[in-house]
Amino acid sequence: MADNGESNIQNHMLVPKHIKLSEEQAAIILKKYNVSKKQLPKIKQKDPALTGLDAVHGDIIEIIRNTPTVGKSSYYRVVV
Repeated sequence: MADNGESNIQNHMLVPKHIKLSEEQAAIILKKYNVSKKQLPKIKQKDPALTGLDAVHGDIIEIIRNTPTVGKSSYYRVVV
């Protein structure tokens, strides 16, 4: 197997699933939690976990983490 110097970090077992939300999905999340994009935690556009998502400034990213106590839980970040 040839290594071209790049690996897909999203396939690593320790990296939680990152999903770019559509404008409609983002609006639903903002309304559900009664927050604005300015109030969300930030994630940098160059973050390796966003590779391949074509995320741009202002997009909302859903991060799905597996936890031993709750199971799956979602967190939201805005791209800066």
